[in-house]
Amino acid sequence: MNSQIVLVLIAVAVISYLIGSINFSILISKAISGKDIRESGSGNAGATNMLRTYGKKMGILTLVLDVLKGIIVILLTIAASKWVQSYLVESFPTSLAQTRPIPTIKPETLKYIAGVCVILGHNFPLYFGFKGGKGVATSLGVVLMLDWKVGLIIAVFAIAIMAITRYVSLGSVLGGAAYILIEGTKILVTDPVNKVCFVCVVILGGLLIVRHHANIKRLMCGNENKLSFKKK
Repeated sequence: MNSQIVLVLIAVAVISYLIGSINFSILISKAISGKDIRESGSGNAGATNMLRTYGKKMGILTLVLDVLKGIIVILLTIAASKWVQSYLVESFPTSLAQTRPIPTIKPETLKYIAGVCVILGHNFPLYFGFKGGKGVATSLGVVLMLDWKVGLIIAVFAIAIMAITRYVSLGSVLGGAAYILIEGTKILVTDPVNKVCFVCVVILGGLLIVRHHANIKRLMCGNENKLSFKKK
């Protein structure tokens, strides 16, 4: 692989992770009360715990900002991939153009890598001791940008589960599993198969499931907290 492309991949991964590490629930909770949201409620740095601790307005604000974080990273990656590809073509020596292929980088691959890294940043933020949220809202933003049709299907499915059962965790876990099934199948039936994108899809959906391991145990034991719009 061309060294320039490797540098681009590293840069996209690092920048996406650093942006993902900006945890709005922690910043907002400290601004409101001086306390870290991780010291309240479920201890999770996410929108659901913000809703339960500070009420609907703060919960919705956190949700929107986390979704936007995923959207912005993918938009930046799309813009960067266009600029990088243009640079690679312009900087490639004309004398070699007839004997060697011009270096290329697939925008789709970059987007999926950026998506994984922004969620890793949210889940394990550099700025907050690597203890972050579960990445549900940021994953939604990423998935909608990767394929809005698939994202919309997953969102409607997950929200329906949450509305029926009032378990946010159950909707999130089943949403992650559905994403792997739907998006993974779409990639596998596409010729040629983009193996990097497929791996990223498994990681994206897998992270949602794994990060809810404690919730899954509580669901199985029947003592998982249900969604409530009342501030504690």
